[in-house]
Amino acid sequence: MQDWARLVAEADRVGFRLEMVLEVPTWEASPVFRHQAAVDRIRTSIRNVNYADVQIRFPDGTRKRPDISIFCREPEEQDTEITLIPEAVIEVLSKDYEAKHLLIGIPYYRQIGLGDVVVLDPITGDVKHYPRGRGEIARHSPTTILLACGWECTV
Repeated sequence: MQDWARLVAEADRVGFRLEMVLEVPTWEASPVFRHQAAVDRIRTSIRNVNYADVQIRFPDGTRKRPDISIFCREPEEQDTEITLIPEAVIEVLSKDYEAKHLLIGIPYYRQIGLGDVVVLDPITGDVKHYPRGRGEIARHSPTTILLACGWECTV
């Protein structure tokens, strides 16, 4: 844990986001304005507990930093990585890092059974919604999605 925290801090210091999915490390450059503007716009539509870019440690040891994590309650951890599993995650694609989300992140979230996974391409406006146990639902932004937890978000 100590080594991971040090690596994440060093990655942040030089402008990268570090994740570990099923023991495979991935990284991406810090988000650009278009990405962050989309994250902020979506977060304002969610009236419940949600956080941007927080480190989450899943039971299998995977460490992810979803663009937006939606929880049913406030996580207990305030100064360390969160261990509470989110009800839903929303990822905003970044140019040149699409594969990180589409080939690694989304399959992982679906494998562990998250209630909803939503992906926005802020350049094309394409939205992919993956409700638990169902196939992909294609939409176009802006669109309002009712999540399995009963909350809505506008992507």
